[in-house]
Amino acid sequence: MNQLRRLVVEGESMRPTLLPGDRVVAVGWRRPRPGELVAAHDPRVADRILVKRVVSVDPIDGVTVAGDNPDASTDSRVFGVIPWSSVVGRVVYRYSPSDRAGRVG
Repeated sequence: MNQLRRLVVEGESMRPTLLPGDRVVAVGWRRPRPGELVAAHDPRVADRILVKRVVSVDPIDGVTVAGDNPDASTDSRVFGVIPWSSVVGRVVYRYSPSDRAGRVG
């Protein structure tokens, strides 16, 4: 996992926690736990990064993820477990827009 990564949220899948255009920071200092937000490479399109909530963790296989807005989310219900090698880090902070900046979770 990389140590620090800035990302822009696209789509409606994480509403109401994150909105399209939100700018967030993902850190890779430890593995995510259930309930935390995670950034990971999309298993279907390797150069695309998804932001989702961790549903469960398997120490060997990886993480199962879901969007907070299930009607607008493509997640582990479609593509299964995301392997640890695809996890970028935990999404911990929104820095833009400034009126909603702060920790996320």
